[in-house]
Amino acid sequence: MPDVIVTHRLTKYYGSHCVVNALDLRIPQGNVYGLLGRNGSGKTTTIKMLLGIVQPSFGRAEVLGEDAAGLRPQTRARIAYLVESHPLYRWMTIRQAVRFTQPFYPTWNAALMEQILDHFELSPQRKINRLSNGQRAQVSLALAVASDPELLILDDPTLGLDTVVRRDFLESLIQIIQRRGRTILLSSHILGDVDRVADRIGILVDGVLRVDCPTDHFKESIHKVTLEFDGEPPAFGGCAGMVSSRAVGTHLELILVGFDAGQRAAVEALGPRTLEAANLSLEDAFVEYTRGPRRGLPLLAGAPAE
Repeated sequence: MPDVIVTHRLTKYYGSHCVVNALDLRIPQGNVYGLLGRNGSGKTTTIKMLLGIVQPSFGRAEVLGEDAAGLRPQTRARIAYLVESHPLYRWMTIRQAVRFTQPFYPTWNAALMEQILDHFELSPQRKINRLSNGQRAQVSLALAVASDPELLILDDPTLGLDTVVRRDFLESLIQIIQRRGRTILLSSHILGDVDRVADRIGILVDGVLRVDCPTDHFKESIHKVTLEFDGEPPAFGGCAGMVSSRAVGTHLELILVGFDAGQRAAVEALGPRTLEAANLSLEDAFVEYTRGPRRGLPLLAGAPAE
């Protein structure tokens, strides 16, 4: 499969602050790629550079075989882009929004548009300013999909939607994914959604791509190892692959990448009474991998110290 997105040392500075740092990324055709990171990690800036909305400080990106900094209109017509706010002209009806959008896309699928609106039980006569946030998200998805894009880029499209609407949105997205050859780049803070649809994930930490692997491989690689002692846990100097550690009462909790024989020997040398290793969900693995050192909360004013 050819690569739909390729970046080479893609970098963006705002003043002296590096937002995206030497990003090397490849997303093959037909892949569903989850781009993850905490707020300020560089996800949205990366997406905007891929779309030519933001120019890189240096490095380059190619999308559908063209330089992202100068995509031709014909190439842009092969890309659909959904953002959290779902910007639509709210004075329009849904039908007017369809008529406005359709001329930009030579491959517009009117029958599919009608099917999606019917699926969401949205009348074309409805005014957009009378729709709920979830319904506007559904209209945005319908407009994006009806353009029959080769590449669908989603930047937190379900943020702020209630659970039922979000699930319906996601199930519709899965049906789109099943259409052969479609490539999706999904950035989302809702990790359960990413886990359901993404073949592969990338994790940005302070603008640097720290993880780029199949979703299941990442989950299987992050382990929470809990050691129980008879008293206060001993000091642990760490071992290869340790992400973080913290003592909780008589327990020592370690987050490890891997957990091979060498790591097991290192933690068993502490002499724990029990040892338990567990895999984490994508959300828990992401949190533990990206949170950094954990600090206890300060005592509230007036609260007695133990």
